[in-house]
Amino acid sequence: MEPKSQFQQLSRRERQIMDAVFRLGEATAAQIQEMMPEPPSNSTVRMLLRILVEKEQLIHRKDGRRFIYRPAVSPERAQATAVNHLVKTFFAGSTVRAVAGLLGHTQEGLTEEEIQELSQLIEQAKGEGR
Repeated sequence: MEPKSQFQQLSRRERQIMDAVFRLGEATAAQIQEMMPEPPSNSTVRMLLRILVEKEQLIHRKDGRRFIYRPAVSPERAQATAVNHLVKTFFAGSTVRAVAGLLGHTQEGLTEEEIQELSQLIEQAKGEGR
């Protein structure tokens, strides 16, 4: 089953749950609740987890009496979806504007290693464009 791409359509609490699950890899409702800012009640967390399963954002397995939840998509795919949404929404679809925005956002500047890594990625992109 193909997970629906609706990360941007999640409520604030649903996004907090997804953030926690992505950070943990997989987790119980109690572990997720512990990671949430100003955590809602246990029953609210469980209700939101059911909704996220219905929305095909999470999958779960039974472990004794509890459920273990994990993202329905890989972290890499979720990152790609989020970055695409960010670039389209805030940078008019321009990768250059997005990169410039990110570079302008760094307060301490880039290390020589980071500059080298970015240079390599740019060279790779040049090769792919040929």
